[in-house]
Amino acid sequence: MSFRGLFIAVLLSTAMIVSAFMIQSKRPHVEVKRPTADLVKANGKCAECHLHETSAVIHEYEMSRHNEKGVNCLDCHQPTKGQEPLDHKGFTITKKLSSANCQGCHPQQYDQYLKSRHAAPAWASVAGPGDFTADQIAFSEAIHKGAVDRPAHDLTKIEGVAAVNKGCRACHDVGKPNADGSIGSCTACHARHVASVELARLPETCGQCHMGPDHSQLEIYHESKHGVLFNAQRTTMNLKASPEKLTTKDMPVPTCATCHMSGLEGEKFTHDVTQRLSYFLFATVSDRRPKFEEGKKNMQAICLKCHTSPRIEQFYSDAEDVVKSTNTLVKEAKTIVDGLHKDGLLTPEPFDEPIEYLYFDLWHYGGRTAKHGAYMGGADFVQWHGYYEIVSKLTELKKGAEELRAKAGAKAAAPKAAEEPRKPGGQGDAASAE
Repeated sequence: MSFRGLFIAVLLSTAMIVSAFMIQSKRPHVEVKRPTADLVKANGKCAECHLHETSAVIHEYEMSRHNEKGVNCLDCHQPTKGQEPLDHKGFTITKKLSSANCQGCHPQQYDQYLKSRHAAPAWASVAGPGDFTADQIAFSEAIHKGAVDRPAHDLTKIEGVAAVNKGCRACHDVGKPNADGSIGSCTACHARHVASVELARLPETCGQCHMGPDHSQLEIYHESKHGVLFNAQRTTMNLKASPEKLTTKDMPVPTCATCHMSGLEGEKFTHDVTQRLSYFLFATVSDRRPKFEEGKKNMQAICLKCHTSPRIEQFYSDAEDVVKSTNTLVKEAKTIVDGLHKDGLLTPEPFDEPIEYLYFDLWHYGGRTAKHGAYMGGADFVQWHGYYEIVSKLTELKKGAEELRAKAGAKAAAPKAAEEPRKPGGQGDAASAE
């Protein structure tokens, strides 16, 4: 090679090397300061393929807080302890993501979630304890006695697999145990690639599960003054504000997450949605929770950001009156049904007789709705979707019980009449015929 050719080759090589260093120096810090080469190249390589195959996930990721903070695909998708690895186009990723992948960066939130009824109790209320380890059951039972170590719901046997898979489990898998030893899925509230705090704050996100005749929280919220004001002012709110630093300037009107989770103006931020509750409103007969006073105090601290103490105390007093009143009505219905079972007028098998569905609807729909309506400010749900349903079904229940007892009485009397000795002459003697 001539000197000229050698010079040009060296010059071009030097230029390419210098250009590479210049380009590298302009790359974001979060891309190049990675512990492995795979993590350095993951940002571009993952996006390159997925923009063609599943483009929406890339756009969602670009909108996320994770993107702003430099969290890339492999940060979340690499296998963690107990997860099955998958060779994916030159990268090792986990075959199935779970809450364990979120736990690495958000341990406090995961630990709080584990103590809530969104965790193991949610899944067990449908499927029973069979999918949990002994340690998982013991952990949850120590907090929520009887909420995990319980049989699968009776309706699952009657309605069948199709209904359960696409119905019950679609919501209750928020607490489903995972093969890696973790429980649940954070994406139920935050979504997968957008990983959004804003999304978790929206009433409709909670309303994916908390709606319908058995727990009408979404409908009640939208009827309440809170819901009306939120819908009117939503566009002016900062729904992306950090939950630890949230103020009433960001959100002057609360949503579900504000009251049950957020650290509003110095209050404790939590993923344990039971910390601010005082009654078991979902139960047939609602008793106080073990930490009744603490839960009440925690919730009222949030209420005080907008309301005065006398107003809050009156609101709680009125709501507790509804709890006591519905308990009385439900207990009356329960006494009737228990009496029928005791006297053998109903079979031991659940949900095989119409009166059992009537009783279930009475407390599971009407009773729950009245109580939730009282605590969430939904007058129509206290009355027409609540008390009216209770008292009308109680009337039907009493009538049905009377009919069952009358039928049983007639049946018992029939053999006795047949066994009475007949008088001579067939139907009667000559004297009786006169």
